Amino acid sequence: MATKEKRKLKDLNLLDKFLFDEAMEDEENMKTLLDIILGQDTHLKQPPQTEKECRSSFEKRQIRLDVYTVDEDDVVYDTEPQKTNTKNLPKRSRLYQGMIDSRLLPPGCIDFNLLNPVVIIMIMPFDLFGYELYRYTFKMQCEEVPEMELGDDATRIFLNSHGKHPELVSRELIELLEYMEKSTDAVVEECESERIHQMHERVNRLKSSKEMEIKFMQKWEEKKWKGRKHTQKDEKKANVLERRELIS
Repeated sequence: MATKEKRKLKDLNLLDKFLFDEAMEDEENMKTLLDIILGQDTHLKQPPQTEKECRSSFEKRQIRLDVYTVDEDDVVYDTEPQKTNTKNLPKRSRLYQGMIDSRLLPPGCIDFNLLNPVVIIMIMPFDLFGYELYRYTFKMQCEEVPEMELGDDATRIFLNSHGKHPELVSRELIELLEYMEKSTDAVVEECESERIHQMHERVNRLKSSKEMEIKFMQKWEEKKWKGRKHTQKDEKKANVLERRELIS
């Protein structure tokens, strides 16, 4: 199995998980991201958490949320960069929603009105739904009375950096999505948003950090080792099946 060519930290974009997680640990970057996407003035209650583990029990499947944070109104945000269309993102977002909800109430609490509002945001360089929009926002509503929302305070947003209807979103959101896909000086030079220029300065400081370069190298080596281990396991399983077929 061929190993993917190693990339350098300076060549990463914000849609790359490593750089996104490291950049969004900075509260200013996280606030800027949420403010532009949601058109609001976000005040974070706690520092963003990256790769937050969610598991309903030790026997069940765990998930890792890319960047998890809470604002002063107790709204929970999970933000996920997604470079590849895995053909399961709507249902994956459903799983994330359920896992987040399962941890919001203390054991024995039956007042479900205490559940926090939750916003899940997926940022992608492709159009998941095919309507050429930059943003798709989903909330539960009634089929029989379409204007009536369920009111469960759950929102899922899918962002597409290749949208074709700029009249439906802010110019700043379009610039942010373009910058996340290609986090370069050239792209930033075309941006009017001062907030994106400031984010780029902070991202560039990360990219030029020797400490961050070492951390990136360690992550890459770890991922390569896991890939080899997974390949060996698959080959061993294939050999066992082949022997069984020869015996039968």
